[in-house]
Amino acid sequence: MTKKKNPFTNLKTRVRAYLKRRPHRSFRLTRRRDYSRSLKLPKYWQFTFYVNRVLWKNRKIFLLVGLFYAVLTILLVGLASQNTYTTLSGALASTSQGILDDTWGKIGGAGLLLASALTGGMSTNLSESQQVYAGLITLLTWLTTVWLLRNLLAGQKVKLRDGIYNSGAPIVSTFLVSLVIFVQLIPMALALIGIGAATASGLLSGGVEAMLFCIVIGLLFVISIYFVIGTLLALVIVTLPGMYPMRAIKISGDLVIGRRVRILLRLLWMAFIELLTWALIMIPIILLDNWLAGIWAFVKNVPVVPVFMLLLSTLTIVWTASYIYLLYRKVVDDETEPA
Repeated sequence: MTKKKNPFTNLKTRVRAYLKRRPHRSFRLTRRRDYSRSLKLPKYWQFTFYVNRVLWKNRKIFLLVGLFYAVLTILLVGLASQNTYTTLSGALASTSQGILDDTWGKIGGAGLLLASALTGGMSTNLSESQQVYAGLITLLTWLTTVWLLRNLLAGQKVKLRDGIYNSGAPIVSTFLVSLVIFVQLIPMALALIGIGAATASGLLSGGVEAMLFCIVIGLLFVISIYFVIGTLLALVIVTLPGMYPMRAIKISGDLVIGRRVRILLRLLWMAFIELLTWALIMIPIILLDNWLAGIWAFVKNVPVVPVFMLLLSTLTIVWTASYIYLLYRKVVDDETEPA
């Protein structure tokens, strides 16, 4: 006669395994010896150059990835509005009243136009289907880049069509992991809503109420950042064959134990490099477009800036996916367990 299994045995086993992997305990001070964990990474610029070298070595295929999904975006989603860009440019020129006429003023004006575009000033009202297409194209660009990198670093010769046809298998799993990240960002979203409401009501003018409000806002930001850092690497792990979303999230959480701050600093550096690249590329393009529009009026109707912004957006996704994937490989190479 077989012994009847206790239905809570499996749950207890999982809890014990979880507690063994995670040295931290709620409402209890964790000693440094219990969370100290090495993470050997190249220096910031050194790792950035490493990512660029990998992409430059395979520049043809990754440029084709960016171009392919940029064209797909134009066909299914569309471009940013050229009329909106022209209106913003004209409004900035009319309100500056000669302040932006010198060289540095023109550069500053181009920077303001770029900042407005990055914060949604040039976005058009997308339909529900266009929003779905935009999200789908973003996921496919991510998956194609990760698939190509994994195979190229393994020494295999692949083509763009191989990445497009074969990388979409884990799209549902990747979407579910992305959904978990969006849920983890809810505290930060609530904090941003609270900041807007507090600014409108004058709560931030000073006093104990403002201090307590800032503490709560800071805690909400920390909660979101803490959970997102633990889940972000799952976007790479879930692309492994046979990997399930929750298992990918669990592995990702195990990898970042004792390393969250260092990984966060790397991600902040990634964002800084991307913003710097956008400024170095787009500001000269905006200045050139404004100069040509002053000579030939028809240039105002040519969507030069929206086209370059779309192409650069796609290439930014490719570079971001490459940076995070190569960072993931460096984290995995250091197999040190929590003390």
